[in-house]
Amino acid sequence: MHPRNVWQAMSRPHYLLSAWPWRSAGYLLSGAVFGAVVLVAIVASAAASGVLALALVGLPLLLGTALAGIPVAAVERLRLRLVDAERASDPHEPPGEPGLRPWLAARLRERATWREFGHALLFAGLLWPVDALAFAVFLLGPLSVVATPVLLAVFGEAKVLKVWLVSTWPAAAGWAVLGLVLLALGAYLLGVAAGARAGLARLLVAPREADLGARVVELSRSRVRLVDAFEAERRRIERDLHDGAQQRLVALTMTLGLARLDAPPGPLADQLAKAHQEAGAALAELRELIQGIHPKVLADYGLEAAVADAADRSAVPVDVDLELPGRLPQAVEAAAYFVVCEALANVGRHSGARRAEVSGGHRDGRLVLRIRDDGCGGARAGEGSGLTGLADRVSVLDGRLSLSSPPGGPTLLRVEIPCEPAS
Repeated sequence: MHPRNVWQAMSRPHYLLSAWPWRSAGYLLSGAVFGAVVLVAIVASAAASGVLALALVGLPLLLGTALAGIPVAAVERLRLRLVDAERASDPHEPPGEPGLRPWLAARLRERATWREFGHALLFAGLLWPVDALAFAVFLLGPLSVVATPVLLAVFGEAKVLKVWLVSTWPAAAGWAVLGLVLLALGAYLLGVAAGARAGLARLLVAPREADLGARVVELSRSRVRLVDAFEAERRRIERDLHDGAQQRLVALTMTLGLARLDAPPGPLADQLAKAHQEAGAALAELRELIQGIHPKVLADYGLEAAVADAADRSAVPVDVDLELPGRLPQAVEAAAYFVVCEALANVGRHSGARRAEVSGGHRDGRLVLRIRDDGCGGARAGEGSGLTGLADRVSVLDGRLSLSSPPGGPTLLRVEIPCEPAS
């Protein structure tokens, strides 16, 4: 596995033979050069701002100086790739409207803009000299020591680090060996300096919490897209079964019925009668399956009518008291409907209840459903009840499902799903 940043690279045994020391040196050198450019630009901008403040009372270029941190941060995020392969995302949100004024208003309201302005000032005033010093001490210094024999051959003598005079070859060779040791040590110190410098830069211009927030937003959006795609696929399967397999089974049932009427009494007539009954049973099961995939009453008339239909088909008498302001989003209606159906099925199979009730409505931006029965209680989610899958389905919509079922009853299943009425 390749290291993703200079810190991981330094923990590997082949760090000195890799490109990471040179990438660290390049990061520090580019920081020194770019920082000097930023310093000159800020000084020039401040001078122009003062002149214009005198000439155009009330219109200095201070805001322009503040916005200058944005391109500086953009370059810094590009430079981070030298020592950190993890993507540094842009923390700025796109403006709500096109145009210069909305863009300026959006940028001046963001914390990221002022954080990047502070980074630009820190970069121009302090960080680039530190970058230059680290590059000179940890790389140029050891290289000059390694080059002692070359300087001796060219000039007849060499002054190591401008301090020690070397005029003999054995001394020059000794200094060169020491320079190699210092160069190896300097490679690690370059990595430390570059890693620390990159960590500070990422904290200021590309904080990881911004990446996390963007990922959470994208996860929420992708989750909504997944739910919508799932519901669309359910409706497609229901349509294909209704228009394809069901029609063929109806035709087969009719053909077998006609053949049964035309056949003379005997074994053949008995077999045709049996086949006719099996085809009728298969057709009934298919219709029940289609109803379970996406009931037509839910698609055509909404959740309130679908819940009333499910209550009519329940084995236990069910009172329905549901008040909704109209249609809700399709994913919310489907999730709520299947929760009600599964709860009523559990009431009929396990509770021993004599009566059940489905109540609730839409208030404060939330759909609230309560399914209550007067059975024996003791229900537990995850014990073959199917409620775990329903809870997962509700949680995809940022909803919540809770179950209260003490021994002896009653059992209350409560569902809350945030939503607004569909336009």
